[in-house]
Amino acid sequence: MCGAMRHHWLLLGACGWVVLILLFVSRLISFRAVNDYEGKFGGQSWTSPGVNGDKTRPVSSHEKLSLSLREKLSEDPPVSDWQSVTDERIELLSSVCKNNSLRNLTHVSVSKFVLDRIFVCDKHKILFCQTPKVGNTQWKKVLIVLNGAFSTVDEIPENLVHDHEKNGLPRLSSLTPQEITHRLNTYFKFLIVRDPFERLISAFKDKFVKNPRFEPWYKHDIAPVIIRKYRKSHRSTGLAASGLHFEDFVRYLGDADGRRRMDRQFGEHIIHWVTYAELCAPCEIHYNVVGHHETLEQDAAHILRAAGIDRLVSYPAIPPGITRYNRTKVERYFAAISKRDIRRLYARYQGDFHLFGYPSPDFLLN
Repeated sequence: MCGAMRHHWLLLGACGWVVLILLFVSRLISFRAVNDYEGKFGGQSWTSPGVNGDKTRPVSSHEKLSLSLREKLSEDPPVSDWQSVTDERIELLSSVCKNNSLRNLTHVSVSKFVLDRIFVCDKHKILFCQTPKVGNTQWKKVLIVLNGAFSTVDEIPENLVHDHEKNGLPRLSSLTPQEITHRLNTYFKFLIVRDPFERLISAFKDKFVKNPRFEPWYKHDIAPVIIRKYRKSHRSTGLAASGLHFEDFVRYLGDADGRRRMDRQFGEHIIHWVTYAELCAPCEIHYNVVGHHETLEQDAAHILRAAGIDRLVSYPAIPPGITRYNRTKVERYFAAISKRDIRRLYARYQGDFHLFGYPSPDFLLN
């Protein structure tokens, strides 16, 4: 009797150990699966547009690079270690440029339009590609100081910065083909980017809502044309007075064929919402540094040091929090926009999202 009972308890103990081992293995497999297939940054999951968040898909090589970069950024490395961050950005950019499925969104010819965007500082062998609505005013001030017109950025009048005939900043397009080639091959080259959708919101607010630089053509010439074509219901009179809605702006930007015809009419005023790829040709021009608006404090210090000008000029002070990505603002602006219009908009700017490691806005697309 006692022997039977002892055998019974030993059997129960063995079963208990088996259950514990199975539970441990199950947890380990689950943990590895999550790490292998889920990458999160700022609460946004790495799932393709139109795919439910609880399903997984293989991660492409450039997404792995982008995820690695985001993890490094989230750790906020010291300025002295920032070279590794910028190296990974260039590696990601190069990887996406080789992706043939995105080629029509990432590759452009180095035309006069692109060369017009690149400012030259011959004294210190620097090229800066202007990407509007990403804090370019301050970088222009830095170059103006380097060219010797002013001793500090604080001395430069705001109206002079954007007067390209008087600010002393030549464009690359003003040089001969041989001079252009020499500078592209030998000068330090950089550009600054930010989340593509947040940049569009900034462009919309600046040109059609605030209009701080007194550029009346945006409200009185461009806005009425967009409203007539893209507002679902409007009256033919008083279009300028009613103002452009963000929904109208998104429909216009997402309509590839219609937009091209209208953009020819609008001229170069459209540069404020042209893609980074079209502005700076990053797959054709090999930039040394790609700065991000969201990490501008670290990037500005690194760019000045990498270009060898950190002892000659200082980047203007950055107000706390002004460069931080604001998901709440993005959600608010897109709240009334249809999924169809958002997906069409993303289709146009998808190249920029991939080239510079910004996560697709799944919280808007799905």
